[in-house]
Amino acid sequence: MYRWLILIVAAFVLYKLFMGDRGRKKDQEAESKKRMAATGEMVKDPICGTYVPADADIRARDGDKVYAFCSYECRDAFVKRLEAVRTQQQSVTQAKEGEHVGNGQA
Repeated sequence: MYRWLILIVAAFVLYKLFMGDRGRKKDQEAESKKRMAATGEMVKDPICGTYVPADADIRARDGDKVYAFCSYECRDAFVKRLEAVRTQQQSVTQAKEGEHVGNGQA
């Protein structure tokens, strides 16, 4: 009877040690990513928020700024968002120009 009790307690202690070690490793990994992001070695994916190396293979340029992505899906979503914003800005600009022409201010 005591053997089973000791075995169960030992198993519980080992389980707690193992789970605590996993938690510490996760915390250390997260801290390492934050530190690398602060130094510029890693950047945040603008779509999903994942940290990726600054020199990642999957990138997109918007003017002077270069964005790094974790996947092609994130990059494609970002490019579609940029195109939508540019289309909206063009339509607003054309509408303003049309107002000026309509008012005789051309």
